Amino acid sequence: MTSTSNIKAQQLWFTAPSQVEIREQVLPAPAAGELLIKSYYSAVSTGTELLVYRGQIPAVMQLDPSLDSLQHASTYPLQYGYACVGQVIQAGEGLAASWIGKLVFSFQPHASHFIAAATNVIHLPSDIEPEAAVFLANMETAVNLVQDGNPALGERVVVLGQGVVGLLLSSLLAQHPLADLLAVDGLVTRRGRAKQMGVEHVYDPATETSLAALKKRLFDRDETSNGKKGADLIYEVSGAPAALNLAIELSGYNSRIVIGSWYGNKSSTVDLGGEAHRNRLKIITSQVSTIAPELGGRWDKSRRFELSWEMIRRVGPQALITHQFPLTAAPTLYQQLQQTPDDIVQAVFVYTDS
Repeated sequence: MTSTSNIKAQQLWFTAPSQVEIREQVLPAPAAGELLIKSYYSAVSTGTELLVYRGQIPAVMQLDPSLDSLQHASTYPLQYGYACVGQVIQAGEGLAASWIGKLVFSFQPHASHFIAAATNVIHLPSDIEPEAAVFLANMETAVNLVQDGNPALGERVVVLGQGVVGLLLSSLLAQHPLADLLAVDGLVTRRGRAKQMGVEHVYDPATETSLAALKKRLFDRDETSNGKKGADLIYEVSGAPAALNLAIELSGYNSRIVIGSWYGNKSSTVDLGGEAHRNRLKIITSQVSTIAPELGGRWDKSRRFELSWEMIRRVGPQALITHQFPLTAAPTLYQQLQQTPDDIVQAVFVYTDS
């Protein structure tokens, strides 16, 4: 008979489009090589997680085959989430007692307590607070996007979308000696945050005059423009498939477009006629679960995590947390994200009473 840990975990379940509920489950004692972890914080993704909430995930695929916690099919009811920070409270057979009390990060769905293999958690560096560590997954994504785009000295770079990944990406690009760093987002709050992250100019895609100003900056030639011919590098991280057409509009000959968004089952007609056909565009799909083949000889996930921790130290992403909710308030949070997302940059669930 399997022993129990006597821990009742509160778990967030997505039960149908636009419906979530909190379920309670008694957890077993951790098996050999496993850890029982009490959550402190888990970050809510306004990208992929909202696709799950809206029912926009293809039902035929696994949520993430690279993560043990997300290898189930994307059919309701299901758990989701991939950025949890907590403290080890029990260790299974074969693990040293020194695990107890350790702070760890785990790619784990939202829950007050969970069991994970010791090989699947990441120790927090001693100088990084849990509120900052909860950004590890998104920072790794931003690092991967920079590596896939490979921005060069003096290039003109545009980031479409200033959600959390877009903001973190912009903060990393701001450390490069670029000729221009420009961002586009429809929410005024995010545009303000982008400037705080080091973006020089921000634009509203819903305003014709704003888009015209962006195109003028990229394409107009005068005595100060040095023959500008579009952006050298465009990142699409808005989550909106239609933004791909804007990326194409902003590109020039041999420009690179890096697609960091996952659209789920959303689709859009992409205009590859006209100038796009002649411009020899490089369109790169970027996904953080793997290392780009050209980097694989010297980079692995461990090295990329080390770099991500260093970028967390430099950027201080915890300043992006605008809302903290108990897990029981999840229905309210997701409704707010769906209906009035303007004021929410990063929301986190806080587990204080569990």
